Amino acid sequence: MTKIPSRRLLALAVSLAILAPPAIAQEPLPDKIPEGTVLRVGDPVTQKALELSGLIDEVGFKIEWANLSGGPQTSEAFRAKALDVASVAEIPSIHATWNDLPVRNIAYRERQDPIAHPIYRFGVSPALGEQIRSIQDFRGRRIAYSPGQAQGALVLRTLEAAGLTRDDVTLVEIPSTGDVYPVALASGQVDVAPLGSVYIARYIRQYGPDGARLVDHGLRDDPSHLWAPQWVLDDPAKAAAAAEYVRLWARATEWINDHPEEFIQGYYVKDQSLSYEDGKAAVEQTGTQVIPANWDEVIARHTHTIELLAEATGNTPFSAEKIFDRRFERIAAKALAQGSSATRQEELTQ
Repeated sequence: MTKIPSRRLLALAVSLAILAPPAIAQEPLPDKIPEGTVLRVGDPVTQKALELSGLIDEVGFKIEWANLSGGPQTSEAFRAKALDVASVAEIPSIHATWNDLPVRNIAYRERQDPIAHPIYRFGVSPALGEQIRSIQDFRGRRIAYSPGQAQGALVLRTLEAAGLTRDDVTLVEIPSTGDVYPVALASGQVDVAPLGSVYIARYIRQYGPDGARLVDHGLRDDPSHLWAPQWVLDDPAKAAAAAEYVRLWARATEWINDHPEEFIQGYYVKDQSLSYEDGKAAVEQTGTQVIPANWDEVIARHTHTIELLAEATGNTPFSAEKIFDRRFERIAAKALAQGSSATRQEELTQ
């Protein structure tokens, strides 16, 4: 398997931006983690990467891991005060804000080549594989739609890109969990649905012989965040622990980039009980992940998404600045730059 580019690509993506001044002055984050601090985290991918890499031994506080990720599960856990930090895509923080759950994004990463490595590709039902070959062919079709998830926003953005409106299609509200969308496609419940992760390759492998196909949307769909409730960030001990977790999260991202084979075997095969082929497809679909040190462009794109969703749902639009905690903006990138500098120094002394 071709090795995914090394840590130097990730460091290069952040090195220049680190020198830029922060856009908004804020009170600094606490830098002391009191003894006995516990951070409850829902981020299974990072958990496994930390364990596989040995970085878990560098955690200076107690982490209670929850096998949760994604907006619906982690929002519910936040409301129950059962979780402090979690991994999500772009939409949950928007949806939570509209539903009176005060949250902030505290880390962000994206894919180095997001068009070539999309998170989602649209699956087409076997019966319509010959008729639906582009996003313009979505006109008049039934499309799986989940309003509070990233897949739902992608559907709206794809319609916009295709020059279509919601009136040109039938949106079928179905939450995207597990293999629900592949099953809905195969059974004819919907004509088109956004598929992600291992379900992309698995769907076409299973139903391609019957006529199913995949359609690329050609849009950026790669935002990945850590988020936390505001009350967690208002707690000095928790906030300091969250900042340290962001550093570890960044280094775990770098480790996954540099060790695709170990991650396939350790996470997808041993932990998730998937086949090697499914794990390899998921890693190749992801490509190299990068962490920008400046969120200006990220927040601008996020604000556009908010405006698009507000128009579709009737909610009030707002600036995405409201849901990003800029105190965390450069933490992950600095952790990578410092790690790369230390590695280069170590190489020079060997």
